[in-house]
Amino acid sequence: MDGLTRIQCRSLMKLSTHVPRAAAHAISRRHASTLATTNAPSTKERVVILGSGWAGYAAARTLSPSKTTRILISPRSHFAFTPLLASTSVGTLEFRAAIEPVRRLGLDEFHQAWASSIDFKNKTIRVEANLRGDVSAATNRPEIKGEEFDVKYDKLVIAVGCYSQTFGIEGVKEHANFLRDVGDARAIRLQVLQAFETADLPTTSDEERKKLLHFAVVGGGPTGIEFAAELHDLIKDDLSRMYPKLQKHCAITVYDIAPKVLPMFDSKLAAYATETFKRQGIRVKTEHHLTRIRRQGHVLMLQIKEEPEEVGAGIVVWSTGLMQNPLVKTLVESDIEGVGKIAKDPRTGGIVTNPNLQVQLQGAGDGSETTTLKDVYAVGDCTSVQGASYPATAQVAAQQAVYLAKQLNRGDKEASKPFKFKNWGVMTYLGSWRAIHQSEADNLRGWAAWVLWRTAYLTRSMSVRNKIMIPVYWVITWIFGRDISRF
Repeated sequence: MDGLTRIQCRSLMKLSTHVPRAAAHAISRRHASTLATTNAPSTKERVVILGSGWAGYAAARTLSPSKTTRILISPRSHFAFTPLLASTSVGTLEFRAAIEPVRRLGLDEFHQAWASSIDFKNKTIRVEANLRGDVSAATNRPEIKGEEFDVKYDKLVIAVGCYSQTFGIEGVKEHANFLRDVGDARAIRLQVLQAFETADLPTTSDEERKKLLHFAVVGGGPTGIEFAAELHDLIKDDLSRMYPKLQKHCAITVYDIAPKVLPMFDSKLAAYATETFKRQGIRVKTEHHLTRIRRQGHVLMLQIKEEPEEVGAGIVVWSTGLMQNPLVKTLVESDIEGVGKIAKDPRTGGIVTNPNLQVQLQGAGDGSETTTLKDVYAVGDCTSVQGASYPATAQVAAQQAVYLAKQLNRGDKEASKPFKFKNWGVMTYLGSWRAIHQSEADNLRGWAAWVLWRTAYLTRSMSVRNKIMIPVYWVITWIFGRDISRF
């Protein structure tokens, strides 16, 4: 009462003595009621999501915070918009335009960690902290041992995705670059620029330059094709002006074991892609089998079954095949006390779910009849839905996650309708402002498909921030060129 006079203080004291007792009791009851509400245990179910990829992020984003307690566990603290990783790896976009921090979702809990084991009987997840940060989580599990702790759940959503499949080929894990996260894209960008700097040294011979500036892409799917196209644009539009004497040594080769690249497209569009690459000077070698990669000085030496001699390359980008996450492999091979084993898909090794995305248990006999594991769901690349054969794509993973989250928001014990995938089509960038697009409605190629490609990826970006920043970076690149600084 520093700012009050004595008369004012006396007036306030007199006024307080005239407050009715009934009013005082009402205030007291209201205060007690507020305390009881605050201290009451939450009735919301704890929904734990494993993974922050397309499925995990979409599930966490769609779950209602007023109806569920949202808990996300992932070794990386962001969601990566994978279709734009090829653009970030060559500087067309900056890395932060392709990621969304998961903490911006306003989660109740987030743990940057791996789930190492799950006790389904007691609904407990054993978690190991990722102490090495997001870069080490890009592709391979780090060797450092993190702190371990337990996380309880009421409902569990397994959305851990897949790892890159190396097929046991010697040297792939040690020397090849994958393109599944921002850490991978950053490593590729640094190595491409370093290859040009090394090749530009006066001490480097022409033979060595030819090997350094040969960029090999293994895998003729959309990821490999788009990276080759983006790399072609980088070399043609930017590096050719800064390293004019090195252009005659540059080469990009796409290797694939299949008879044609882009098998998910019809033959005409795939042929158009191959012809476009040929005109741009990108070599496409189908039915070629890589058997080994080894390092020799500054370059990598590739042993290819169909080539008479080893082929030198400055970098190898590996974009073929998927293998199950180690957690999935552990789960499908372990017995659950008093329940049995989780059903495993014989082709992919993934977790079998019913059409409502509930995890299934192996049945007796030949295992064709399955039962449901209560309160456990699985979505995305790590799953196989009974009675369906979905491609391992971002579209499928995101749609499954949104479907499941909406069911959990409604509190349905059994989903009223099974999950149904709606195919929006596939598209791939081919370089030089050309692309191909295939859907049930139509097929497009050339510049029109490129416009659709950019529009689709822009509208699919998650946050308003990135919806603004992505076109800004596109305009900056178009006017000023790509940033080729190494940092």
